[in-house]
Amino acid sequence: METRKRALGRGLESLFNSENLDIETIEKQIYETVDKEEIIDLNLSDLRPNPYQPRKKFDDAALSELADSIKEHGVFQPIIVKKSIKGYEIIAGERRVRASKLAGKTTIPAIIRAFTDEQMMEIALLENLQRENLSSIEEAEAYKAMIEHLNLTQELLSKKVGKSRSHITNMLGLLRLPKEVQTLIINNEISMGHARVLSKLEDVNKIISLANKVVSEKLTVRDLERIADNDDYMRVNKVKREKHVNTEFKYVEDMLKEKLDAKVKIKGHKIEISFTNVADLNRILEVLDVKE
Repeated sequence: METRKRALGRGLESLFNSENLDIETIEKQIYETVDKEEIIDLNLSDLRPNPYQPRKKFDDAALSELADSIKEHGVFQPIIVKKSIKGYEIIAGERRVRASKLAGKTTIPAIIRAFTDEQMMEIALLENLQRENLSSIEEAEAYKAMIEHLNLTQELLSKKVGKSRSHITNMLGLLRLPKEVQTLIINNEISMGHARVLSKLEDVNKIISLANKVVSEKLTVRDLERIADNDDYMRVNKVKREKHVNTEFKYVEDMLKEKLDAKVKIKGHKIEISFTNVADLNRILEVLDVKE
């Protein structure tokens, strides 16, 4: 155990066992406790991406900008890697590796630590979530992988990554969408708001048709909600009509809509929460922490 702690880094075991993880704290702990002789230059050709890296697409413009900085100033912060059967796997710093290659570098400063597969997965997700936004689908897939590989409940995962449980539930719901629609989300052709509406529908053909309609007609989320509610309500000019609403409790409706990701209406002294199917009802019950 003592050998493992030295290999991983002083204090890191307790950090990973804490309820809430933060990539800045983890890296700070490593950089502040590392001995200078532990920082070594590794050949870029010996490095492999973290197998649990959730990001599928990297911003070419941002990488080019980072490459220019590395050309002029070098890599200020060493990457963190794990020794593998062949070469090394990147724990944190894949953008620095990619940019260094663009800058024409052949080596990069690195710190070697003996992370477990579970810790590698957590760091890969945290680095992307807390430093550079993942696409909604990449984020959802990362949550799904953590739940399955680490045997976490949505509640425990939400605490680890610092997100609400309703956020985790809503993101996972995106993975039920057809691959064609997921691609539109990844390419930023439809927003997260549109995707949440579509994820509550069951008819695959309708989901694909409405997603394409959002792109071609530039529908707002409100437009899409109304069209999705009524199969015959397919003309945008009809969609744009506004009904009179009672504004007294509008702010309460808005808060509940955000929390539940569902339609909420307050009439008189009653709160109405709409759901589209049994799966959607179960999702809402989970957000409300109501046990069946």
